[in-house]
Amino acid sequence: MSERKALLILHGKQALNEAVRAAVENKRKQGWELAVRLTWEAGDAQRLVTEALAAGYRQIIAGGGDGTLRDIAEALAAQPGKATLVLLPLGTANDFSHAAGIPLEPAEALELLEAPAHDIDLGEVGGQIFLNMATGGFGSQVTANTSEDLKKVLGGAAYLFTGLTRFSELHAAYGELQGPDFHWQGELLALGIGNGRQAGGGHVLCPEALVDDGLLDISILPAPQELVGTLKNLLSDGFGIDNMFVRARLPWVEIKVAEGLYINLDGEPLEGESLRFAARAGALRVHLPKDSPLLSATPRLSRPD
Repeated sequence: MSERKALLILHGKQALNEAVRAAVENKRKQGWELAVRLTWEAGDAQRLVTEALAAGYRQIIAGGGDGTLRDIAEALAAQPGKATLVLLPLGTANDFSHAAGIPLEPAEALELLEAPAHDIDLGEVGGQIFLNMATGGFGSQVTANTSEDLKKVLGGAAYLFTGLTRFSELHAAYGELQGPDFHWQGELLALGIGNGRQAGGGHVLCPEALVDDGLLDISILPAPQELVGTLKNLLSDGFGIDNMFVRARLPWVEIKVAEGLYINLDGEPLEGESLRFAARAGALRVHLPKDSPLLSATPRLSRPD
């Protein structure tokens, strides 16, 4: 099989994206044999990854939003070492790609096919994989209640708009977190368990997170006395109250969820009263910019094929 051969798994909504079509044609002119497959319904990403690996593809491109990228990453991680991943961010938030320094212009993103692949970590909870972040409390409630129509009109600002319009409904929630040499319990406004750094359309919850350190970054925003005033700052400043966070970096953390604490995984609601999150070190091989903020100063390059 040609070394310059890759398969693009593209979210069905992007089928008519002219920028993507032009970017694919450009790579073909550069000598790449680039095939495209579309997702249509749940389970397609898993099936298409399995078919691609069986056909001998060694490079797979994930084209879509954070959910699509997560689905394809999960499918690849289930068959480690078979192929490397290129991210083509086409969603509303593109939180992981923003933090990783991946270009949002399709033609520029596809240039990462030529970049080295790095072994990166994934998060895991209840058998589910996440590439970016699990969020809880205020942040995930806003994300879960932001409509698709609003995202189309406002883009990432839709999350902030939803937060402002639902202001009267937002409240603190109780949670308890425990990990190696770490324990915290109390009322919180926001919670981030990050492999990446931001969620909900640009809210930076885990500003120091790295994807190749074998650890998850934990960020807790406790609920202060002046709850309403702080929520106003939270919404207007985009979590610009960094000094109030309680932070830790752990290989795993267990959470006891009380009523009113909403948690989601890369944008999808997560069910359960007791959840255990863990880092899976070096679980996926991803082509990232050499100066990606999510890589350690001495990142792990993936082993050669």
